[in-house]
Amino acid sequence: MGDKSQVDDLKAKGNAALQSGDSKKAVDLYSQAIKLDPTNHVLYSNRSAAYAKMGEYEKALKDGCKTVEVKPDWGKGYSRKAAALSFLNRYAEAEVTYKEGLEQDPNNQQLKDGLTECRKNLTGPAGSQPLSNPFAGPGVIEKIRADPRTRDFMKDSSYMALLKRLQTDPSALSSCLNDPRMLTTLSVLMGVDLQMAGEDTPSAARQAGAEAKKASQSAAASASKPKEQPKEEPMEIDPDKAKAMELKEAGNAAYKKKDLDKAIELYTQAIDLDPINISFLTNRAAAHFEKGDFDSCREDCLKAVDIGRENRGDYKIIAKAYCRVATSYAKEQNYQEALSYFDRSLAEHRTPDTLKKKQEVLKEKKEAEKLAYIDPEKSLEEKELGNACFQKGEFATAVTHYTEAIKRNPDDAKLYSNRAAAYTKLAEFGLGLTDCEQCIKMDPTFLKGYLRKGHILYGMKRFSEAKTAFQKASDLDPANAEAREQINRCMVAMRSQADTEDPEEIKRRAMANPEVQKVLSDPAMRIILEQMQSNPGALQEHIKNPEIAAKLDVLLQAGLIAIR
Repeated sequence: MGDKSQVDDLKAKGNAALQSGDSKKAVDLYSQAIKLDPTNHVLYSNRSAAYAKMGEYEKALKDGCKTVEVKPDWGKGYSRKAAALSFLNRYAEAEVTYKEGLEQDPNNQQLKDGLTECRKNLTGPAGSQPLSNPFAGPGVIEKIRADPRTRDFMKDSSYMALLKRLQTDPSALSSCLNDPRMLTTLSVLMGVDLQMAGEDTPSAARQAGAEAKKASQSAAASASKPKEQPKEEPMEIDPDKAKAMELKEAGNAAYKKKDLDKAIELYTQAIDLDPINISFLTNRAAAHFEKGDFDSCREDCLKAVDIGRENRGDYKIIAKAYCRVATSYAKEQNYQEALSYFDRSLAEHRTPDTLKKKQEVLKEKKEAEKLAYIDPEKSLEEKELGNACFQKGEFATAVTHYTEAIKRNPDDAKLYSNRAAAYTKLAEFGLGLTDCEQCIKMDPTFLKGYLRKGHILYGMKRFSEAKTAFQKASDLDPANAEAREQINRCMVAMRSQADTEDPEEIKRRAMANPEVQKVLSDPAMRIILEQMQSNPGALQEHIKNPEIAAKLDVLLQAGLIAIR
């Protein structure tokens, strides 16, 4: 069985559609509800009424029979079944059904009125009620196909056309009785041999022949008689549940207006009237959540889960309840519980929104753990241990201590510089360069960061970039002898490299430099470079612009251009 609140919603919408005259929509809504709860007798009863309004009396009868089957002690089911029989002109059967209903519910006025109305259509004993068209109704074609006397007739298109005409126009029956195939067909359908119905025919056969003729006349009269529209019968609506739905809608309106106390009050009233509709509980939980009352929010959500389990509720609503519990724990920074309930929600129903919320909480948890781990005093202890190892030449151990120091105090730029020095001793130039860049990013005025970066780049034979790093160090401290010395050293290395190294290798290394790529992707710089090739004197004009001069310097340091 599906979620009861969903079934109730579909039934209420079906009732509204039927009352507004949209019987087709009502049938569709009742059918959806029946798929979720196929044992709900009220749904079959209401759909029977909708089919009757559409003139689909066979379907109305089928649902009426199903209602009685599911709930044999309910008077309304017999009323639905009998009404459908009456519309099919099967008054004798309708009379029996009304009587059966009154045996179950003797005081049911609807059954009493229906029986009185039914008897007005009976002209005598049950056997003398108007006969229906013998060629119409369920099972006719199957019966003709199954009997050896009529089986071959169905191969004849003229026979099938005549049969189809008789099914829709019973008044044509009397004119077709001269066709021996029709007499044989009537014999099969009525269970007697009408071809032998002469003076010497036994009385039962003669009576059957008379009944066939009477059937023709009765069916024709029945076909020409306009069918009455079914009287509208009240839908089976639980007044408490209907009121609960009204309260829920009012609560939703209050919630949207941020009147949370009023919303909680209205949801509570709805819960009192219909305690097994878990959507009322999850709505109240949402209001508690907005108020910051996370304990009450979780209490309502977990209660909704329990009730949903007991009543085989919609797994999507159960998943939603778990997700709200998880979110409430996340608000309190109880990340472990939050992740546990997110996993429960995802086990019920996996949605992108819940997955996203879980990922956000995982990120918050990681950041919280990182912050909780920070301890400047322990960071200093680890830094001193790293320095001691560095002095002893134990560079790998020094890296371990510096890494722990960074975890304990990630905002200390000097720690990255120290670890870069250890990486350099281990010839891990790439890792050392990364630490230098992080150090400089955190403290752009840290002189030693630029010096260490310059040394690493020089070791990687990226002389022009090394010169740039040493130049920035010199800019910070023009009196720094190390910076000036290294600048000159880089220039010598650059000239030597230009003279001895393969130009293609220089170009390949330069093109791998992100700064070079950025300069060359600038359309304005490409135009300037073209001008320099055709007119070397244009360079003097361009370098007056500091921005252009800086970009040309990048290309110069990379070895792509030379100024003579």
